[in-house]
Amino acid sequence: MPFKKYILSLLFAFSLFGFSQPVLSPKSEISILTVGTADELYAKFGHSAIRVQDPALGIDVVYNYGHFDFNTPNFYLKFTQGKLLYRLARESFADFLYGYELENRWVKEQDLQLTLEEKNDFLKFLENNHLPENRYYKYDFLFDNCSTRLPEALKTVLGDKLVFDYKHLENQYTFRELIHQNLEVNSWSNFGIDLALGSVIDREATPWEHLFLPIYVYEQLAYTTLDGKKLVAKDRTLLKETPVKKENNFFLSPLFWLSILCILVCFITLKDYKSKKRSRYLDFTLFLITGLAGLLIVFLWFGTDHHATAKNFNFLWTFPLNSIVAFIILKKGIAPKWMNTYLIIVLVCICAAMLLWVLKVQIFSILILPIIIALVVRYSFLIYSLRSARVH
Repeated sequence: MPFKKYILSLLFAFSLFGFSQPVLSPKSEISILTVGTADELYAKFGHSAIRVQDPALGIDVVYNYGHFDFNTPNFYLKFTQGKLLYRLARESFADFLYGYELENRWVKEQDLQLTLEEKNDFLKFLENNHLPENRYYKYDFLFDNCSTRLPEALKTVLGDKLVFDYKHLENQYTFRELIHQNLEVNSWSNFGIDLALGSVIDREATPWEHLFLPIYVYEQLAYTTLDGKKLVAKDRTLLKETPVKKENNFFLSPLFWLSILCILVCFITLKDYKSKKRSRYLDFTLFLITGLAGLLIVFLWFGTDHHATAKNFNFLWTFPLNSIVAFIILKKGIAPKWMNTYLIIVLVCICAAMLLWVLKVQIFSILILPIIIALVVRYSFLIYSLRSARVH
């Protein structure tokens, strides 16, 4: 029997690599695999894939839209620019499952209630997608990823017979709220994502757009019908995660370190005020870091293909020009006359950012508040200090 299975698997492999597509038997099954989350940022949002199995042919493979090649030329540049191509990969189910067992992530499977003709049509669609000229696509975290590709594939193969019922969605969330569901508020990942993503993700996502997250695809399939019948025939857990006690160290969190920064800036500023001096290196550091952050935000907005980084008003408080002014304010002596006007403009921009937050044009990370306080205190002191220096 093992030898027979080996021969059948070998024949199937040959057929997939260009000879002819196998015809699935009545014993075949097509199912959707959903993978749970993990602590690493890339795994925070789960994963989805499609499983095709046929014991009569001895096949059990997974079609996975979540693969990319680390050896791609200029990998990090393309990733940053949103130009990195992801691809559909075909792998053995055993390898797929073993990988997530090592990562201690749960895996659930939903068998689809399809006719034999529909199963073969689905396999034909997947194999066509897996052709070298079709397998690559430009990944978009919100609108084109391993999760969105699954309902799109079902809709393409099954057509109008497939009906998504969204009545189970008690609430509809913005894209940012959906992202936050998978992140801890006081975490560096949450802070970084909120800093990088723009106001475009603060609109309410449609029920269909909720499906960019694998867990929402999993839940939606249970409320999806095909020709009036439930699409999912059976739902089971293939892997359970082993509970692990998570230790959150507050002293490593952004709130702790940003609060320390705020206290330190306020303390040095008070000391400078009393001594009638100015800590030039503190000013240089604040201006340079905020300026570089502002430049990165503007780059992600205008210099990349990422949709989610557009219209990012975080630049109002980070302020890209600070990266240049940092070197001017580092110099000894009286600052240029325009510096006071510049500082007033920067303060107005911070106020504008806070107003946009109140009006919910863009929701900023609550973690920026210590930074905002530090910047307002320091900018206000600099205005006072520079004016006093000219008077004397």
